[in-house]
Amino acid sequence: MAENAPNLGTLNSAPSPPHPPHATAQKHFPWGWLVVVAIVAAIATNLWFRPKKAPPRPLPPITISTTDAIQGDIEVTVGALGTVTPVYTAWISPRVDGQVIRVNYTEGQMVTTNDVLAEIDPGPYQAQVDQAQGQLARDKALLEGANVDLDRYNAAYLKKAIPKQQVDDQLALVHQDEGAVKLDEGNLANAKVQLAYCFIHAPFNGRAGLRLIDPGNIVHAANTNALVVIAQLQPITVIFSVDAEFLPAIQRQLLAGNKMTVEAWNQDITQKLATGTFMTMDSLIDVATDTIRIRALFDNKDLMLFPNQFVNAKLIIDTLHNVTLVPTPALQRNPQGAFVFVVSSNNEVRMQSVTPGVTEGDMTSVEGLEPGQLIATNNFNKLGDGTKVNLREQGGQAQKGAGTGNRKQGQGKGKPEPQSP
Repeated sequence: MAENAPNLGTLNSAPSPPHPPHATAQKHFPWGWLVVVAIVAAIATNLWFRPKKAPPRPLPPITISTTDAIQGDIEVTVGALGTVTPVYTAWISPRVDGQVIRVNYTEGQMVTTNDVLAEIDPGPYQAQVDQAQGQLARDKALLEGANVDLDRYNAAYLKKAIPKQQVDDQLALVHQDEGAVKLDEGNLANAKVQLAYCFIHAPFNGRAGLRLIDPGNIVHAANTNALVVIAQLQPITVIFSVDAEFLPAIQRQLLAGNKMTVEAWNQDITQKLATGTFMTMDSLIDVATDTIRIRALFDNKDLMLFPNQFVNAKLIIDTLHNVTLVPTPALQRNPQGAFVFVVSSNNEVRMQSVTPGVTEGDMTSVEGLEPGQLIATNNFNKLGDGTKVNLREQGGQAQKGAGTGNRKQGQGKGKPEPQSP
């Protein structure tokens, strides 16, 4: 027994044979995979039996206003802020000293050339005229006596009765008296001029300003203050500056002998005040602003233009004929350039690229569009290629079904009128 003990201990301490590696996995496999399969089956069943979403409803058509591209004429114009400037403005100051005895004009009166506006006391100057006339008469009498004596001395000299020196002395006396007469005539003329300055006349037709003197005031020739200001109103001019880039086009019109029209508008550009013609332009370009000054002439028969009034001047350089015109608000822009929304026959819109040209008021000339094509004029933020639209009639109600929009054939001559959206 003792001998067998070690053997038994050896047998008991011997390692047991290892379990197969898949024994543990086989033991837990059914539960984990069954849970996964159940979850997948539930999701698939839910997806299979879930009711399908209805397809999205198409967007309703966009209601827009439309107009036709038309064929017509458009003016090439350039606008600038201008100042109304009289052809003549006179600040009339006294040219002699004296007391004002009469003011013959009323404030704002329209005066004509040579109208007497005011009078300065002419008494002292009339006295100077009388003195000059008396001096002239005296010296003329002396000259006549000297000439008589000269004739007498010449006759005596021929008879050898007097020496030659006496004749020469008398001739010198005659010349001296002639000089005195000339001096007297000059003094008389000057006295008459001074007398005339006592009567202040209007130098041209125009409007008298506010009264600056009253009867009884003492005025002086050295005083530069005006007695009255006269401004010519008919005709009148407007001076404005345009960019030098328009100078070649202006020069071409001048060389061709064409008269360019200039319109004067109020400051809000809502009312045309007058229509005139290009008169002249400055001889130099202002290098500080790269502009050149232009003067336009207006007859101003209705007196709508007033000196120093600010107006918006519009110079019509040229007129383009038979071009395609669209309302300026219909033009849209993106990074690729300008375009319009053209309405097709099935009431869909598409973007069509155009090249803008001249803009006048609410109309712009374009290239890339044919007269008669129907274009959208509002709701641009809702439009895109292929957008379905309803066309609004001029009365404001949308048309149902296929329509032609508010087509207005504008082909023909004359300046087209913009249509309201």
